[in-house]
Amino acid sequence: MPRSTGETVTIDGHRLRLTNLDKVMYPATSTTKAEVISYYVAVASVMLPHVRDRAATRKRWVDGVGGEVFFEKNLPDSAPSWLRRVSLQHSSRRTSYVVVDSVATLAWLGQVAALEIHVPQWRVGSRGEHLDPDRFVLDLDPGPGAGLVECVEVAHVARDLLDDLGLDAVPVTSGSKGLHLYAGLRGGSTRRRPGPGTPAGMDADYVNAFAKQFAQALEGELPDLVVSTQRTSERRGKVLADWSQNNRNKTTIAPYSLRGRDEPTVAVPRTWAELDDPDLRQLTMAEVLERVADGDDPMAALGSDASATPAPAVDRLTLYRSKRDAGRTPEPVPDAAPETTSGEPSFVIQEHHASRLHWDFRLEHDGVLVSWALPKGPPTDPSTNHLAVPTEDHPLDYATFEGTIPKGEYGAGEVTIWDSGTYEAEKWRDAEVIATLTGRDGGGLSRGGGSRRAKFALIRTGTNWLIHRMELPGEPLPSEPVRPRPAAEPSQEPARTVVTDESPMLATAGTALDLADESSWAFEMKWDGVRVIAYCDDDAVALRGRSGRDTTATYPEVVEALAELALEDTVLDGEIVTLDSSGAPSFGRLQQRMGLTGPREVAAARRSAPVQMYAFDVLRIGGQGTKNLTYEQRREALRSLEIDDGDHAAGQAVVRVPEAFDGSLEEAMAHSRDLGLEGVVAKRRTSRYRSGTRSAQWLKLKHQRMQEVVVVGWRPGRGGRSGGIGSLLVAVPDGEDGLVYAGRVGTGFTDRALADLQKTLARIERTTAPVVTPRDVAREAHWVTPKVVGEVAFGEWTDDGHLRHPVWRGLRPDKTVEDVEGPD
Repeated sequence: MPRSTGETVTIDGHRLRLTNLDKVMYPATSTTKAEVISYYVAVASVMLPHVRDRAATRKRWVDGVGGEVFFEKNLPDSAPSWLRRVSLQHSSRRTSYVVVDSVATLAWLGQVAALEIHVPQWRVGSRGEHLDPDRFVLDLDPGPGAGLVECVEVAHVARDLLDDLGLDAVPVTSGSKGLHLYAGLRGGSTRRRPGPGTPAGMDADYVNAFAKQFAQALEGELPDLVVSTQRTSERRGKVLADWSQNNRNKTTIAPYSLRGRDEPTVAVPRTWAELDDPDLRQLTMAEVLERVADGDDPMAALGSDASATPAPAVDRLTLYRSKRDAGRTPEPVPDAAPETTSGEPSFVIQEHHASRLHWDFRLEHDGVLVSWALPKGPPTDPSTNHLAVPTEDHPLDYATFEGTIPKGEYGAGEVTIWDSGTYEAEKWRDAEVIATLTGRDGGGLSRGGGSRRAKFALIRTGTNWLIHRMELPGEPLPSEPVRPRPAAEPSQEPARTVVTDESPMLATAGTALDLADESSWAFEMKWDGVRVIAYCDDDAVALRGRSGRDTTATYPEVVEALAELALEDTVLDGEIVTLDSSGAPSFGRLQQRMGLTGPREVAAARRSAPVQMYAFDVLRIGGQGTKNLTYEQRREALRSLEIDDGDHAAGQAVVRVPEAFDGSLEEAMAHSRDLGLEGVVAKRRTSRYRSGTRSAQWLKLKHQRMQEVVVVGWRPGRGGRSGGIGSLLVAVPDGEDGLVYAGRVGTGFTDRALADLQKTLARIERTTAPVVTPRDVAREAHWVTPKVVGEVAFGEWTDDGHLRHPVWRGLRPDKTVEDVEGPD
């Protein structure tokens, strides 16, 4: 290969002008264009079988990696005339692609700085027609917190599943982060898309549908490690099984193609033995050249049609069967879903007394029963939505199933048919289904005076769905709930515990200037209370404060109310508040409850200062995480739980979901001021919940300035306070993991608060000052170890960094010194 800056060469009988051969394409390794061209010529014998007859898309870095990148499909007029072209019609345009079928074509790609070559899973015929796919590909792409190790674990399970389907998988390290798995198919024909009643075909749509079902089955096998959806919010610590590259319009990096990364890594086929090497990594261009010197290619069999197998049938019941043993359960377990069905589609709603009572809502679609679990049953009121948790597709025979699933089997418990019949689909999309059901006489839909006909909308809100009852003109709605809450029965089982592993998301201090577009924000009142995370699993409930401290015993009325709701594996975020005589939250009154744990003192304080929980967010429902939903989707899911348990106006609701304010920021602040609250919390409508993170996606805007402080000492009082505390000496963080003196606080105390403080501070006395203080302050000071956190209201900061006119609001036992923020 020439090393000069420009030369005309002959390759495969074609003349090609090579220029700028000394240009550096990979600055990190000083790899030049000449070396890139040499690489593609050297690997042609193993690469061409995998790219031949395929319309190639080029990814070009004309100024080298780190410079501008171009994704090109259409061949320019300046391209050599001897390049094989294919013209393909897209929805709105016709594009002329290059077909990579020779060493000369690979050399030309190197000359135009096309470092990456991407191809589809189908070939073109001699007349430029689309052929059926001749291979299947699954892209295992690790999300944040995952890597090649996790991809290899998934790849082995995927290999076993493909082997069961008669497909031999070949792994390819992608040259980027993950792995690709390829399997050959017997493609190459131009059969039309099969019509109703004809056997399934093998066109791109069919293979893409199979790939999707396979990825979902893989997720079912490894639910803690695999995700089959593209939502990046669900991918942390998991591997995306990306099936979409089997779509007719998608391409995948070609085997043996370079990658446009810092170093010249390669998408290279590997052996399964290599995948088990603990030092497995992506390979570079130089390493691949050594591998192919002898012509060996682990993927060679896929370059030949002789070894390809027919595409397996799309089986939507793979996951269903994987969870059931036909010899142990009376449920129907057919070998496969029927290829076609006829007649009006059916529905069934089954009452399922499993570990948790729920209703299974199933609609016939594409030969299976598409299914959702409804923890609270079908909604009867159009103003109230219920949670709908998607489950695996079920066979059509399940529409008539009633019986007992044995203990120890999946879904163990009693199943009865609540209602069944037919339905008409008004809409069926990936994220929305609207259907009008016609049930049977005496079925569940018609109970309580309701009609046999009912219209429901199922709407996806991330991982889960919501089910909404729509009104049908002329059709009465039920006058009573689907089910009354059963009376609690004595249980001999030991008390259950719940996992408490979440930290709350925190707001950042802000002003109206931070909200450029108010329509992008929701406004909630800033409740004057203490933060709490509530963990609920049926009647087992645990409360944790912001710092993780167990506050379950401190607020028993909240625990009792949540236990009565019987929420299944649900985590709520909210605020514990105590209301004053006007019905507004009172932080001073809440002080009577904070920190109490003894049963007798809690019972006494409960009578004089009862508390409520204002739940404003949800982190998990029914064992399904909701943190990656948007704020608006989480609020909708929270409302669907129907956890308000009393009359708000009468103050009877121990647990309630306060609505966001419907109006502008100015109006929200005015409303907050009228209620005597601290201010407003603005939350971006698209924000996800980030546990333990202080985020600018949530902003707190206050009427008066508040500051959390650390008590470092006290000074004796005069007159009525003689012999006790006259003022507290407080400090705030200095921004460098230390504390700095912030002034004295001498007002806002009740006599009881001062007495309690005297006892608390006496236990942590010390002889030396924990912070530098003015001499006149230190003269009479009693010092304490900085452990106690409180909160003050104040006017402003003085030039020397002290609080002006601070007023004591109370202790914050829910916070540690590390939680305290410095001045805004």
